[in-house]
Amino acid sequence: MVDQKKIEEAVKLLLEGIGEDVTREGLVETPARIGRMYAEIFAGMDEDAAVPLSKTFHVENNEMVVEKDIVFYSTCEHHLMPFYGKAHVAYIPNGKVVGLSKLARTVEVFARRPQLQEQMTAQIADAIMEHLEPQGAMVMVEAEHMCMTMRGVKKPGSSTVTVVTRGSFQESEKLQNTFFNMIRK
Repeated sequence: MVDQKKIEEAVKLLLEGIGEDVTREGLVETPARIGRMYAEIFAGMDEDAAVPLSKTFHVENNEMVVEKDIVFYSTCEHHLMPFYGKAHVAYIPNGKVVGLSKLARTVEVFARRPQLQEQMTAQIADAIMEHLEPQGAMVMVEAEHMCMTMRGVKKPGSSTVTVVTRGSFQESEKLQNTFFNMIRK
C-alpha cells in the first residue's frame, strides 16, 4: 500500500529543499495532491498479473493473438520521471485464450510501478507464459523517456524499443517477422 502521509512529508521536504515556501497558496495542497497521484500511478505495486490473466476460454484454434498499440504510462525507477508509449503483445495459445482487455490490464499492472522499460517488457512476457501457458509469447515496448527529454542528454522525440521473445517466438524468425508485420499495419 502507498503510504500517502510519508509521501506528503517527503514532498514538503523536497519543496523546501528547492527553496520553496510550503505555506505559499499554490503549494499548500500540493503534498496531499501528490500523495493521491502517487497512489494512482503506482497502483500496480498492489496488483498481481495473475488476476487479469486468470479468466481464460478454451479454443481449438492455436493461431497467433496480437494486441497492439496498448498505450501505457510508467515511471522510471532511476529518476522518478515518466516514460510512456505503446506496448504490443502477442502469444500463441495452447488450447486457451484470455479476453483481449486482460492483455492491456497486464501491461498496466507492470507499468504502474517504479520501473525499467527493459524489465517491464520481460515481466509482461513472463506473466503471459506463466499464467496462460501458451506455446510462446512476444512483447515489444516503444517509449519516450522524460529523463532523456527534459534532463541529461535532452533529446525529445527519441524512442526506446525493447523486445522480448519466449517459447516458440524464440525459436522462429518467421513468427517474429509475422509479429512485426502485424504491429506495423
